Amino acid sequence: MSTTPTVHKALLARLEARPGKEAAVADFLASAVALANQEQRTVCWFALQMGPSSFGVFDAFADEAGRQAHLNGPIAQALMARADELFSRPPQIDPVDLLAAKLG
Repeated sequence: MSTTPTVHKALLARLEARPGKEAAVADFLASAVALANQEQRTVCWFALQMGPSSFGVFDAFADEAGRQAHLNGPIAQALMARADELFSRPPQIDPVDLLAAKLG
């Protein structure tokens, strides 16, 4: 019997750094993993760099309650508090439903 949690819900956030803020965005996202590790309901969390100024976050949850807890948690609060400083446009955060996953 597997002890890997089943995931059904996720978030995909797309972030575009302001010119000259790319390193600050990368550092901010890298440091946020410490907060993600404290979230009991966040099954997996990834910070991404997709291009010179394009970044993202993908995280997954067992259920909607976990996703909502994350959206109301410290990472989201820190992201929104620094959005005007770091990003050229508001973060695009899309809720997604997972069809299949491999964890562990």
